[in-house]
Amino acid sequence: MKLKPKLTDEEKRLLRIRNAMNVRRPKFRRQEWFRYKRLGDAWRKPTGKHSKLRKHKGYRPPVVDSGYRNPRKVRGLHPSGFKEVLVHNPTELDRVNPEREAVRIASKVGMKKRVAIEKKAKELGIRVLNPQLTKGGEE
Repeated sequence: MKLKPKLTDEEKRLLRIRNAMNVRRPKFRRQEWFRYKRLGDAWRKPTGKHSKLRKHKGYRPPVVDSGYRNPRKVRGLHPSGFKEVLVHNPTELDRVNPEREAVRIASKVGMKKRVAIEKKAKELGIRVLNPQLTKGGEE
């Protein structure tokens, strides 16, 4: 069973709002991303004196704007509602608040230390966001 964070009713409501906003939010692409393969489609702010995208012309794709942001209280939280904490060894778990924070094990951590971290996290009742999957496909 996955552990759930202790959230206020207000935070639960804002997480639902954030989820709905994420569904509606367009994919912001760089100006002329379709024209040159070398540009990629990662967002870059449009510059240029005559840029139609910079001028927010209606027939152009949407531009990144503060109106697309999520509610401040839930910004940066994991979709489950936990605040993510990166850990590298089992001793770092002592500073984690299991009611509000979940851990993500760093990618450079080896298997032996990863198993130790997951074991200690289970004892302390801390959720691990990227657990090692067993052969049976269960966590």
